Amino acid sequence: MFRGEKERINHESQRKYLLLRMAMGIKCVFTNPLKLLVLVAYLLSSFALWHYRELVSITEFTDSVNELITTLIQYGIVAYAVFGLLFLLVIFGTPFGSKSTHDNFRRIGLVNSVGEAPSLLTKRKYKANKKVIIMEFISNGIPLNEWEDKRQRIETALNIHVAKVENGKNKRLTWLYTVPAKNGLSKLIHWHDKHLSKDTFTLVIGESFLGNETVDLSKNPHLLLGGSTGSGKSVLLKLLVMQCIKKGAEVHIADFKGGVDFPSIWHSKCQIIIEERKLLTLLETLVDELNRRQSILNESDYRNIDEYNEKTGNDLKRLIFACDEVAEVLDKTGLDKDQKELVTKIESKLSRIARVGRACGIHLILSTQRPDANILSGQIKNNIDFRICGRADNVLSQIILDSTSASDQIPKDAQGRFITHDGVVFQGYLFDDRCTFDNVQKGRR
Repeated sequence: MFRGEKERINHESQRKYLLLRMAMGIKCVFTNPLKLLVLVAYLLSSFALWHYRELVSITEFTDSVNELITTLIQYGIVAYAVFGLLFLLVIFGTPFGSKSTHDNFRRIGLVNSVGEAPSLLTKRKYKANKKVIIMEFISNGIPLNEWEDKRQRIETALNIHVAKVENGKNKRLTWLYTVPAKNGLSKLIHWHDKHLSKDTFTLVIGESFLGNETVDLSKNPHLLLGGSTGSGKSVLLKLLVMQCIKKGAEVHIADFKGGVDFPSIWHSKCQIIIEERKLLTLLETLVDELNRRQSILNESDYRNIDEYNEKTGNDLKRLIFACDEVAEVLDKTGLDKDQKELVTKIESKLSRIARVGRACGIHLILSTQRPDANILSGQIKNNIDFRICGRADNVLSQIILDSTSASDQIPKDAQGRFITHDGVVFQGYLFDDRCTFDNVQKGRR
């Protein structure tokens, strides 16, 4: 594109942006009493100047010159009233820091093909958390993935944390959910029962800049947790399973790391499996139950377990299968023929649950360090929509999230810090197994 053409597009964008500023200014006048007062005072001053214009008498010149000067004064007052009003509207419609934000975007290269940076349209507080400021931009043709790619540069340039990036009311608008750089996430957050969600099967996974971060199993039936050793996967998996138990689900846990992460208190709350053949038997039982529930839903013409329970008054419990380090179960490396056949059967049952478990209330929570194709088949992985990754390198982050977000946004020494598949960074809760379950028992007495 030629330089003249770029300049023409830039000038056209500036005119549109100026008109938009005026429109935003008019909106601000009707929502901000102070700005309305300033505008009224300005209009009154313009009216006063016009009303008393004839008091200005000039006798030093001829009548024709005096008439010319009077006319100029009148036009000057009109210009003052009109252009001053437009100027005030532009000022009212321009959020503080818009010029510096625009310049900083240009410095980090967040521009379109003709060199235009996004333009800040509004700033407002996030209703759910007053510490969060939503910055609304006219994106000027810059797609959402480019904002994500330059997320760290944006944070550095504006001295903020970006909690979330999303499109606004249309594709031309981009919303940044921001927090001042000084307000970082806590490195350690203890669990309290008050954090337990009151919604039927919504699980709390931690705290983000936007508040409690949750996952609704009725919408996201299966979860995949990934991350390097020591990132906190097992603690997060236990946090999720603990909430499932408190919500009355029937929970089964496969732990092939020696059972050290699940002390005796867990064995009284759920089934812990440490042998492959017992695991296959359990999965066969779950698949049989899945088929039975499918038949019930088909015969009764209900869409899912929640609708069935609500309309019939029955209580089909949700069934949770959690596996801590699924690679220990599904990795076929070095196995003999019989062992490989056993793993294949286990994989087949998991795949069946992953595909059709949603409506029947049967859920998978799988944790693994490296869920590549050799460990987790495409059929299983592709049916797990909600993915969470802890500390990871570029390759691991790409495998779990289909992006390098975990590598880019989670510090290398972080524990319990995770990022979801849609880019939300959060700190997982830490809890004491015995105290948490003792509270449950005391509450039931």
